Amino acid sequence: QVQLVESGGGLVQAGGSLRLSCAASGRTFSNYAIGWFREAPGKEREFVATVTWNTGSTVSADSVKGRFTISRDNAKNTVYLQMNSLKPEDTAVYYCAAGSYGGRWSSGYDYWGQGTQVTVSS
Repeated sequence: QVQLVESGGGLVQAGGSLRLSCAASGRTFSNYAIGWFREAPGKEREFVATVTWNTGSTVSADSVKGRFTISRDNAKNTVYLQMNSLKPEDTAVYYCAAGSYGGRWSSGYDYWGQGTQVTVSS
């Protein structure tokens, strides 16, 4: 059974940093993409970034380019989202997801974690 477990969320001041982790288990992810999405209160779920497991190629949303970096550690079966220069508008529940298609849309992902709260105070 596939499991994705996020961790690393919390409360941080604007301009600060957090690193989110997504520990994946239950199958081989070599042909999968792992993505991060976020959902703020009253807003739709939004794409943040994605990484292709076997090649390491990444795509990020324009809103986070230059501030957020997605990476993966094959040995640990873990994907990270390093978030720097955080802004209050980054406040959301952050979800990691795994899918054979991947991409910028949630429909490209088959498995989802439970989410981790990130709150950025001004």
